[in-house]
Amino acid sequence: MNTWRIAAVVTLVAAGWAPAGLADAPETLPTLEACFLSDSQHHTVVLEVASKDKQRQRGLMNRTTLPEDAGMLFTYQAERSANHGFWMYQTLIPLDIAYLDQQGVIVSIRTMTPCPPSEGRNCPTYPSGEPFWNAVEMNEGYFAARNITPGDQLLWPAAEACQP
Repeated sequence: MNTWRIAAVVTLVAAGWAPAGLADAPETLPTLEACFLSDSQHHTVVLEVASKDKQRQRGLMNRTTLPEDAGMLFTYQAERSANHGFWMYQTLIPLDIAYLDQQGVIVSIRTMTPCPPSEGRNCPTYPSGEPFWNAVEMNEGYFAARNITPGDQLLWPAAEACQP
């Protein structure tokens, strides 16, 4: 009888079945150290890099915390329109998003509020208002607390770019 149970579990795992919650476990993303340059001030951050569609779609969903100087960098291979936006479906923490041009210059910053799963497709989107190539999500208030505004720049890798 135990042989049948083992065979059944092996078959389910091979077919892609996983216990609830395990299948939705976030993928471990690569990280990089970068810095925001604002009024000659350097603000070093550690960013998870979401470069694939699936990674960008998941973003920071279901996270309950985000370290103060950590965030997520969303990269694209082509420019996104000013109408392209992000939404906060299943995102549990309030975030700020900085939209960046191809050189890492901030073109706009938006504050995004969590949207509970019960809201589903009614969650608002937060368009950049300007064409952009990349976006960075940080904890709400991160940019204002450091006087980081449009026109400032995200530089990476930090080792080369963020020398005091």
